[in-house]
Amino acid sequence: MRLPEPTRQLPLRWGGYVDRYVLGLAMILGGGIGLQGANPRILPLLLAGTVMHATGWAILPSSGWRRVLGAVVGTAQIWLLLIGPAAVWTLVLPYIAWLLVRQRPWRSFVTVLFPLATGILVPQLTHEYQFQPIALPIALAVVIASAWIATAIARSAPAANAPPQGHGPSKSEEHFR
Repeated sequence: MRLPEPTRQLPLRWGGYVDRYVLGLAMILGGGIGLQGANPRILPLLLAGTVMHATGWAILPSSGWRRVLGAVVGTAQIWLLLIGPAAVWTLVLPYIAWLLVRQRPWRSFVTVLFPLATGILVPQLTHEYQFQPIALPIALAVVIASAWIATAIARSAPAANAPPQGHGPSKSEEHFR
């Protein structure tokens, strides 16, 4: 049995599901990439990338607390990536937030092992900051592939293993939709 996307079932207060999903994802990636391309001589790009990234998390279709968690974790993590390839392992943090925002069942969290392994292996080969343009796309590709695998796991899971949906949104969650 193929399960429906949990976040697609949420009643949204504004916008359409696909619009918010695509725009949110584009802003998360675009803001992160923009911030990585910044340097001390281009400070406005640091600010623009940070704001764009956090806004992307904020507009994804999901419960309010999940989006706030994603924005906080994701924004802190993209700043950590400025260290260089040694920090590629930190992509695990926004990936876990992504799984929470997308309301994936707990069994799909096994896919966290792929970005974690990549984050350990890639810096062994690309330890200098000059290799960040190589290390980051490799690690990001693994995160994206892991998200697709997590989606496949979630959709193939029996309904009994699906995360509990509760008895409707709380007042605070309803406010943030």
